[in-house]
Amino acid sequence: RVFGRNAAAVSAALRGAMAQLPVDINPRPPRRNSFEVSLVKEDGSTVELWSGISKGPPRKLKFPQPETVVEALK
Repeated sequence: RVFGRNAAAVSAALRGAMAQLPVDINPRPPRRNSFEVSLVKEDGSTVELWSGISKGPPRKLKFPQPETVVEALK
């Protein structure tokens, strides 16, 4: 599935950028037809690093390039 491949690529890129960063894929049920990446801070607050909800068509625009997410993390 496209989602799984993209999630794995983004996850690997984030782990490569910050080895100590724990990465969870879908800790709760995902939103339909969307791909989002969020950072949960130690205080429990959430920062959205990337969202594809308002992007597309085409569908491929809904998924980020891994480098884009790593840059947003920095």
